[in-house]
Amino acid sequence: LKFADIPNGLAAISKVPSAGWAQILAYMSFCEISGDQSKGSLGAAGDFGFKVLTSSDPATKTKKLNSELANGRLAMMAIIGMFFQDGLTGSAYGDWALFTDSPLRAFESELGVQDPVGFWDPLSLTADGDVASFRRRRAVELKHGRISMLATMGYITPEVTGKFPGYLSQSAGLKFADVPNGLSAISKVPAIGWAQVVAYAGFCEISAGTDDFKSPSGVPGDYGFKVLTSSIAEEKTKKLSAEIANGRLAMMAIIGMFFQDGLTGSAWGDWSLYTSSPLRVQE
Repeated sequence: LKFADIPNGLAAISKVPSAGWAQILAYMSFCEISGDQSKGSLGAAGDFGFKVLTSSDPATKTKKLNSELANGRLAMMAIIGMFFQDGLTGSAYGDWALFTDSPLRAFESELGVQDPVGFWDPLSLTADGDVASFRRRRAVELKHGRISMLATMGYITPEVTGKFPGYLSQSAGLKFADVPNGLSAISKVPAIGWAQVVAYAGFCEISAGTDDFKSPSGVPGDYGFKVLTSSIAEEKTKKLSAEIANGRLAMMAIIGMFFQDGLTGSAWGDWSLYTSSPLRVQE
């Protein structure tokens, strides 16, 4: 058996003789057992006396060791991804062209299928190839993305440009300037104000109907309000794909803003305000 005869990736498992795997496991056990990893020892912290990432300068040494941790975390994610794509496609590099029986191929030409991940469905929601369900989810994704883009701008804009002049509620004597940014605004806006917001959201939801995804001729997310359009098909596709990508980013962004606002009490997530963080002991 030559090294050249052994394929790359998972296919190599069945080619290596059992004696070879026994040697690998024996060497792993030796490495694991020979080092002192008891609590409080240097080995418990990953220091086994093999000095490669070191320096006489403490700051440089810390930087190198932090890089090792970061690269190790990335590698753990990478190798699991490689195993997964190898198992699906039979190729160590995960050649998508080889996975011909994937039900996801039914949606390869849809908007939102973008490099570098292509059609990304980690929860396998489209594994059944149901086109009707895909269209409904696409309509929901577009709605949530659009709302999240508005919400993200709503978080950022008052911090940058300031607030409207005048009163939010004259009867309550509440000015726009009195309403804080972020989650703190929830308790300041009167109940009747939130009722108007909910009523308008409900009106938009109901009046839009469901023809965009239920009708065979409908286009998910198309409610007749033509902003992102073009007479050139490629340009229109580019704009609509950008909307989906920006909406996905905004959904992540607004959740991050909510989270950091809830932790720090600041719409901008001022870390200095989060004095009770358990992470401060590691600073």
